[in-house]
Amino acid sequence: MKLAPRAVGGFLGDPGTCRVVLLFGEDVGLIGERAAGLVRLIAGSLDDPFRISVLEPDQHDRLREEATAISMIGGRRVVRVRDVRDSKGFADQVSRLLKEGGDSFIVLEGPELPTKSKLRTLLEPHAQGAAIACYRMEPRELEDTVSRALGAHKIGVDSDAKTYLASHLGADTLLTRAELEKLALFVGDGGRADLHAAEECVGDGAAHSLDNINYGATSGDVAGAGRALTGIQGEGGSVIPVLRALLGHLQRLHLARLEVERGASPSQVVSGQRPPIFFKRAGAFEAAIRTWDAASLMRAMQMTFETENACKKTGAPDQALVSDLIQRIAMRGRALARAR
Repeated sequence: MKLAPRAVGGFLGDPGTCRVVLLFGEDVGLIGERAAGLVRLIAGSLDDPFRISVLEPDQHDRLREEATAISMIGGRRVVRVRDVRDSKGFADQVSRLLKEGGDSFIVLEGPELPTKSKLRTLLEPHAQGAAIACYRMEPRELEDTVSRALGAHKIGVDSDAKTYLASHLGADTLLTRAELEKLALFVGDGGRADLHAAEECVGDGAAHSLDNINYGATSGDVAGAGRALTGIQGEGGSVIPVLRALLGHLQRLHLARLEVERGASPSQVVSGQRPPIFFKRAGAFEAAIRTWDAASLMRAMQMTFETENACKKTGAPDQALVSDLIQRIAMRGRALARAR
């Protein structure tokens, strides 16, 4: 079954006869949170070695073995599979388990599955399967989350602090909640969160560097964007968050530019953004929508999407691919600025 957003909460509290749940989307924290909740619901804990099996990416071929095993102490077994990929072999394993029947509950975590993945195609129409999207918060939802999290501590929020929080949170649910709890601890119950407090607690170097990459690229600052990227790359880890952040920035600029091309003034478009543009970035955002036309932004988005696909291939030189992409976009931004 394909669950509508309004039905997700009820399902997570009672999956009924469902046997296989796929959690997919860009919000890795929300995927993990929901997966853990389902495991705890069915098995009563997260670490019962007799009833819970956790399969990492190099153990996916053991899915059927673990799913058909019998619990030595009784109770329903749960198999939690991390970072599933869109392979025919794995989808065939799941299909076979659904046909054979059984009692095990299987939770699949697929943060990078494509829209038309084999697993989604299999599970969305199946009576004993479910596919649940886990996407980043919408602006209104993020604002509500900030208000609820700080309101629980009777903490007020200045408007510029709320704008800053909306600009730097929301991509990952667990991280957002953790950062807001950190801010609440910093301010103290009954206090007030101002911009200084928000920057101190949530202004992590990674988020700042991502902003520098994004705005450096679209402003034509080849050297600046390159330095910011080098800083991110020096910390190791996946390049995918860098590409997702860049794509989100380009998409937002593209929508804003379309408004300009329909007759709105750039300043009006910037002031109407939701969530609001952080005031320290508002000038750069307005300059970008004056410089870039919609077609050029669409091409930059396509390049970013193609680079992400290339980076996911085994053995791909992902760091070099991302560096090349940032340089090409920055050079295009410089050329457009000079042509104005």
